[in-house]
Amino acid sequence: MDRSGKEKLVTELQETLNAANLVVVTQQNGLSVAEVSDLRRKMRAAGAGFKVAKNRLATLALKGTKHEDLGTFLKGPTAIAYSADPIAAAKVAVLYAKTNDKLKIVGGSMGTQTLNAAGITALATLPSLDELRARLVGMLQTPATRLAVVTGAPAGQLARVFGAYARKGEA
Repeated sequence: MDRSGKEKLVTELQETLNAANLVVVTQQNGLSVAEVSDLRRKMRAAGAGFKVAKNRLATLALKGTKHEDLGTFLKGPTAIAYSADPIAAAKVAVLYAKTNDKLKIVGGSMGTQTLNAAGITALATLPSLDELRARLVGMLQTPATRLAVVTGAPAGQLARVFGAYARKGEA
C-alpha cells in the first residue's frame, strides 16, 4: 500500500473511531477468513463494526480521538471492534470469544474511559439500550394498570350489589 492509501485508511479509521462510543481491542491469532467474515456479519447485525488494521496505522488513527489511550493495547495481531451503541460491540465480541478460542479481548474504551478485558466482559453482560427501554416502559405501565384495576373494582362491586338487590326485589 502506498503512502496516500495509508493516509486515506488512517483518516477513515479516525472518522470511524470519533463516531464510536465503544471501541474494543481484540487479538485474533489464527482466525480464518471465514471466521472473520462470520464475526463481521454478526457485528453488522448488531450495529457494530470490526476492522483489522496494522497497529502502527491504528495508533496514528487513535491520535486526537477520545479513545487515544488504546494505543497501549495494540501489540501483536489485533483488530478493533467499534459501535455507536455503548454495548453492542462488547456483546458480540465477548460472545464470539467464548465460542472461539482464537479471539481474545484485550481491552477497550467507552468514551474517554479505558477498560481492561474484565471491564469489557462486564459491559457485555449489561442489557442493551432497547432492553432497558422495554423494562422502563413496563415499569411505567404497571402502576397505571394496577391503578385502573383498583379504581374499577369498587364500581364493579357496587354494580354487583345493585344487581343483587334488583334480583331480590323481583323475587
